[in-house]
Amino acid sequence: MFSGKSGAMFIQIEDTPNPQTLKFLPGQVVVDSETYDFSSPAGAEKSPLALRLFEIEGVQRVFFGHDFISVTKDVAQDWYALKPLVLGALLEHFVAKRPIIDTQKTIEHDAEQSDASLSQEDQAIVGEIIELLDSRIRPAVAMDGGDITFVKFEGGTVYLALKGACSGCPSSTATLKQGIESMLQFYIPEVKSVEAMNTEQ
Repeated sequence: MFSGKSGAMFIQIEDTPNPQTLKFLPGQVVVDSETYDFSSPAGAEKSPLALRLFEIEGVQRVFFGHDFISVTKDVAQDWYALKPLVLGALLEHFVAKRPIIDTQKTIEHDAEQSDASLSQEDQAIVGEIIELLDSRIRPAVAMDGGDITFVKFEGGTVYLALKGACSGCPSSTATLKQGIESMLQFYIPEVKSVEAMNTEQ
């Protein structure tokens, strides 16, 4: 664990299962309810903080969880050089009390399957899937600096979006298949498989 501070501001840094991603904890709420995953500056216009982080050479992905920020770097870059730059940008942003998300701009939420496209039976299954994800899986994944959200349920397959540290993590496939797939199949027999799906915010 590493940390940085400026005045009363203190930011902790934790490793994640993804060696290219670090988790930064500012000791306060980052975003209230939604999580935000930005994979390029082009998709980050609604976040002044994400845009600032993308200005740092080597930053490839920025993710905002409830009380943390995950930053993913280019594999060719070294955290030894990048860490102080990311810390400096975060400290400057939080100390200045700038917004994390610009509420004046349109906020796109995670894609969720429309109830209108599902049978009544499938709607009940989707409800169970989302409840299990929210209560048992997402809190554990957030501890590792990422998030996993429901995208759709189709033909017995659950499609999930991997965000933050989970995206591109070497162990995410094993987690998806051995952990999440097994749990969903145990509680919901209609679930045949679980697949990752790329979604850009």
